[in-house]
Amino acid sequence: MKNIILFLLVVIHLHSCQEEKEPEKSTVQKPNIIYILADDLGYAEIGAFGQEKIETPNIDALSKKGMIFTQHYSSAPVCAPARYMFLTGKHSGNSFIRGNDEWNDRGDVWDYKAMAKDSTLEGQRPVPKGTKTIANYLQEEGYKTALVGKWGLGAPHTHSVPNEMGFDFFYGFNCQRQAHTYYPLHLYKNKNRVHLANDTIAPSTPFPKGLDPKDPTSYKDYTLTEYAPDLMFEELTGFVAENKANPFFLYWATPVPHVALQAPKRWVDYYIEKFGPEEPYLSGNGNGYFSHQTPHAAYAAMVSYFDENVGKLVQQLKDEGIYDNTLIVFTSDNGPSYAGGADPIFFESAKPFDGEYGRGKGFVYEGGIRVPTFFTWPGKIKAETTSNHASAHYDMLATFADVLDFDKPIETDGVSFLPTLLGEQNQEKHEFMYWEFPEYGGQVAIRMGDWKVIRQHLKDEEKPTLELYNLVDDPTETNNIAAEHPEILKRAAEIFDKEHTEPETQLFKIPFLERGLLSD
Repeated sequence: MKNIILFLLVVIHLHSCQEEKEPEKSTVQKPNIIYILADDLGYAEIGAFGQEKIETPNIDALSKKGMIFTQHYSSAPVCAPARYMFLTGKHSGNSFIRGNDEWNDRGDVWDYKAMAKDSTLEGQRPVPKGTKTIANYLQEEGYKTALVGKWGLGAPHTHSVPNEMGFDFFYGFNCQRQAHTYYPLHLYKNKNRVHLANDTIAPSTPFPKGLDPKDPTSYKDYTLTEYAPDLMFEELTGFVAENKANPFFLYWATPVPHVALQAPKRWVDYYIEKFGPEEPYLSGNGNGYFSHQTPHAAYAAMVSYFDENVGKLVQQLKDEGIYDNTLIVFTSDNGPSYAGGADPIFFESAKPFDGEYGRGKGFVYEGGIRVPTFFTWPGKIKAETTSNHASAHYDMLATFADVLDFDKPIETDGVSFLPTLLGEQNQEKHEFMYWEFPEYGGQVAIRMGDWKVIRQHLKDEEKPTLELYNLVDDPTETNNIAAEHPEILKRAAEIFDKEHTEPETQLFKIPFLERGLLSD
């Protein structure tokens, strides 16, 4: 009997030792990641970055919970390339998409009614098969992924749609041109059209002749039944609710505040009372998008409506108990627009930079590519902090990989700035930052430390410019000192020769550049 008891004690002891030797399973849950990308939101169009006329209390409050980046850049000054480079981690010298490409050889892709009848006319030129995005990498890490908002990087019935590019769920505009109205005939849910109860009012429909611009009823056709941002936000919150138990990546590519000027009446009325009477914006005769009786009020209303939804999303995260484990990125795809009734002068949209045509959206000056950006992550990113670390959208892939400690190689031109977010001192800095943009005459910009070289009008070989600015001494880029620093220009040319690859798409080629950055 004693032997049996002794044997059992030995077995129990050995079993307990084995239990002690088993490694403990990690209880650390991967953070949810929400990337909020506003559309054409200027550097100073939220209160946290100096806006004084448009009210954004929810966004401002969220920014105080984390770190503001004062020198964060878009990868490009317009929609599609900025989005492509964010998703792929490529700068524009290596990017497949370097400008907006509406894939015009399919037919009349700008005919709104034709697109409604024929979905093969929608969307932009597809990206190459095998292109890997941030969403693909995060899926491999066990994340559920969603894109809600605007895609702009492919077309229906091709491999280049969100659900084939790493996103488990998609809801919104497949096509950028469709997004020129907030009351579309349809949106997409995954790969299928969702038809809406809206009439056919094509973008850029002129203000009707014979109607009184001062009569509110003259604008009734521009406000229809189903407002796309409302529908998108409903789907967005549904995705969060359904995936709260597992790590998720939500890319909220809101179309707001890109024109046309269409906003909820309650917000427009609020700003009409605040701003007072103003001159209408009338489409037609060269003016695009839709008319609006009170354009300043409408634009401010769009931004405040967006702010309201940001507040609702943050509250949902708190109610679901997942706010503390969520990394939120807030940024914009490029600088402020000058078109469709948007008024960057009135709102000082890019302050302290210039947001007017020629300096804002579409241009590689600071007003066109420096964007309002902040990061929050409770317990990880210290609240009410600010960084002047120079970074760009194409750094996000490297940063997310660092956050999750990927055990696989990634192909990127970016540099992780996780050390900055965590308050550490070992932050690697960009040797240079690079922009190559074939539109608006053809442009290139290279930033090296505090120096920035700009070349414009590169598609007109008689008018190419050569500009050099020191962004510390001259942040608004007003004093061209290229003639005084040939050594800086030489360094920029060396960087260009190393980083520039010839675009695969003819539309993005700038023949002047193939001879070198400093060619005359």
